[in-house]
Amino acid sequence: MERQGADGRAGVSTVWRVRSLETARQVLRARHATTQAGFTAEAIPRGRLKHHPILVSDGPLHDEQRSKVARFFAPVVVAERYTAQMEECADRLLGRTGPGGRLTLDELALHYTVEVTAEVVGLTESSVPRMSRRLVSFFRQPPFDITRRDLGRTPRQWMLAAWNGLLPVGRFFLADVRPAIRERRRERREDVISHLIDEGYTDVDILVECVTYGTAGMVTTREFVTMAAWHLLRDDVLRERYLVAGEQERFAILTEIIRLEPVVGHLYRRAQEPIDVTDGEDSWTIEAGDLVDVCVRPANADPRATGEDGLDLCPGRTLPRGVNAAGLTFGDGAHKCPGQPLAILEADVLLTRLLGRAPRVVREPEVGWDDLIEGYTLRGLVLELPADDPGSR
Repeated sequence: MERQGADGRAGVSTVWRVRSLETARQVLRARHATTQAGFTAEAIPRGRLKHHPILVSDGPLHDEQRSKVARFFAPVVVAERYTAQMEECADRLLGRTGPGGRLTLDELALHYTVEVTAEVVGLTESSVPRMSRRLVSFFRQPPFDITRRDLGRTPRQWMLAAWNGLLPVGRFFLADVRPAIRERRRERREDVISHLIDEGYTDVDILVECVTYGTAGMVTTREFVTMAAWHLLRDDVLRERYLVAGEQERFAILTEIIRLEPVVGHLYRRAQEPIDVTDGEDSWTIEAGDLVDVCVRPANADPRATGEDGLDLCPGRTLPRGVNAAGLTFGDGAHKCPGQPLAILEADVLLTRLLGRAPRVVREPEVGWDDLIEGYTLRGLVLELPADDPGSR
């Protein structure tokens, strides 16, 4: 637990950096004592929307929103409703690369995760490759400092952020969201957009939610799929174990990879009232107005929770009671991401098919960083399929 003072600068928060899993869970479970501060939540104007977005809402409103969409992401529902579609999509995309051919995995993973998540959300009335490009373009944002109320941006940077954000969002609405809304108004389906229409959401409200699901369900899962493949391709023993394992063991391997490699590296909360937290025998009080930065990667490897080998990849490791096998990768408390079952199944369906074709790494990916999601990016992982491709038989 580390406290950084506001150092007298106007609009700069006192920040607590939390790297202990125990303390992080206390903060994230301080129900109704904190509000969402990540993903530029505090810069989103309130009162402009009839329904505040689920990602940045808090309190009873957020609880109600979460309970109503939970049915779309329940493990049994995900497995029964979407497995066949995932398998068809993975086979089709991988089938475009023949024996001896090459593919760029992060590009294939983007189209795959967009298509799968679009089915869950209801964004099925437009081209997946074009929707993928529109979603990616939204992330071309200038850097910002989450500790500052103005995000530390100059007026020019705010103009650039508006241009780079609003233009792609407008295109996303016209080409992807609006056609889906019109189709669901004619005939409801078992998807998120149909649910939002029934809840009285306006078109703009639905657009904001679709951007949220596009970020969480499509773009971040792309990074996880690429990272998991990279791990498995570099570790012959682990890859062979994965390929012969049953589904639950494969899920455990993927969950352990994402514990070590969380896509979203920081979770931010703003204290709305004093919060008393502990870490072993130490204790602190986070004051109202302070910003809390939960550092996910070190918390996930906290030796008091994971053991001294917390930085090793050990599927099925023993963790304290109540601790998710993925650590805090999918969050905890009120804002815990409901998409863990979907992300793990998505990755497994694609990777079992890909690795079954015995690909070879031709080019390692370039690792980057995205300020908006506070997470890594992987670009340019090129794989080559063998000329005698076992998966093509």
